[in-house]
Amino acid sequence: MAEKGGVDRTHSSAIPQKVTFWGLHFLIILFSSWLVLGDGAGLLERWGLRFTDPARAHILLACAVIYFLRHGLTLFYLLVRRIEWGEVFGLSAFFALFEIGLILVGGGVFREAPVAISALDLFAVVLYLSGSYLNTASEIQRKLWKADPSNKGRCYTQGLFSHSMHINYFGDVVLFTGWCLLTASFWTLVLPLMMLLLFMYVHIPPLDEYLAQRYGEEFKTYRAKTRRLVPFIW
Repeated sequence: MAEKGGVDRTHSSAIPQKVTFWGLHFLIILFSSWLVLGDGAGLLERWGLRFTDPARAHILLACAVIYFLRHGLTLFYLLVRRIEWGEVFGLSAFFALFEIGLILVGGGVFREAPVAISALDLFAVVLYLSGSYLNTASEIQRKLWKADPSNKGRCYTQGLFSHSMHINYFGDVVLFTGWCLLTASFWTLVLPLMMLLLFMYVHIPPLDEYLAQRYGEEFKTYRAKTRRLVPFIW
């Protein structure tokens, strides 16, 4: 098993796992939509809660839908490694926690009045869209480059990956920062902070070790001149 960075990197179609994963994510989106657009308000009221900031709830639902669509693209087009069932159910639970949780928090179920949309929210939208672009576009660039038989066995160092060795991970941190800012509850920024620390100290070190073993001197040269995660900084 080629396990590095906490995941099995053996190539596999893993169609049952991918279909199940996306299906569970679809159920999360359905439930979130029901909460915001359907009769979910009645359920909240029975629990003594209500959306005091429905505009933010709608914006956060849109963020979840975009993330769901990108997730499908990743699963069925970009991802070539094996997915274990534990990863499917574990990450599905995590998706439910943050997607539904951010809608509830941002929708104002824990505060008495709405927070007016401001320039900070526009900045948050820019972060969300920019991070989504960095993550998905970088993966597509690499996928297309790898599809060329002349690049087989070589390390991809071009495009967005020329600015950061793990620009896709950096995109995740950026998009989640924007997503959490849209809740107007700054304590939710703990989520992208934890994500950043996990990337820096848990996922990236063993992944770099794996890449060094796979690509040898080509990767070592790339690592010597490229930031690991945050362009121009680290």
